[in-house]
Amino acid sequence: MTASRQNRRKVTLKPPTRESLRRAALRYLERYASSSGNLRQVLQRRLLLAEHRGLEHDCGEADIDEIVASLTGLGLLDDRQYALDRAGALHRRGWSQQRIQADLAKKGLDKEEVQAAFAKLREEEPDLEMAAALAFTRRRRLGPFRTTASRAAHREKDLAKLARQGFAYETARRIIDADEPC
Repeated sequence: MTASRQNRRKVTLKPPTRESLRRAALRYLERYASSSGNLRQVLQRRLLLAEHRGLEHDCGEADIDEIVASLTGLGLLDDRQYALDRAGALHRRGWSQQRIQADLAKKGLDKEEVQAAFAKLREEEPDLEMAAALAFTRRRRLGPFRTTASRAAHREKDLAKLARQGFAYETARRIIDADEPC
C-alpha cells in the first residue's frame, strides 16, 4: 500500500437523521437561493443516496415537509420572492418566457407564483419577450449586432438560434431584420 493511501482519512457514512437533514438544508440555503420545492427535492435526493448506500434511516417525507415548513416560517424560504428574482435574472440574460416558465416549474414553483413574477416584471418592462430577445441577440452578437457585411449570410442561422431559445418567429424576425440595434 502506498503512503498516500495510508494517509487518506476514512469516512464513515452515517444514516441521515432529522437534525442532519435540517443542517443540510441550512447549509444549502447558505450557499444557494432556493424555492421550497427545490429544497424538498434536494433533501429527497439525500435520502435516496442514503438508501442507495444501504444506510437505514427513520426519516421520511413528513420530516422533509416539516423542515421545509419551519424554514418557510422563519422566512428563509420565500417562493414568491425566489420566483421574481429568478425570473428577473433569467429575463435579463435573454431567456424567453417559455423557457423561464419551464425552469421555474423544474424548481418546484406553482403557476400562480410564476404568473405573479411575470406580472411584476411587466410593470417594469411591458414587452418582456422583445426585451429578452434583444438581450439575447446583443449577448450573442446576432442580427443588428453583427457587422453589416455578415448579416445577410447569417440571417437564417440567427433566426434559428432565437427559435431554439423559445422566441416566436415574429419576435425573432423583427429583431434580426432591424436596421440598427434598439
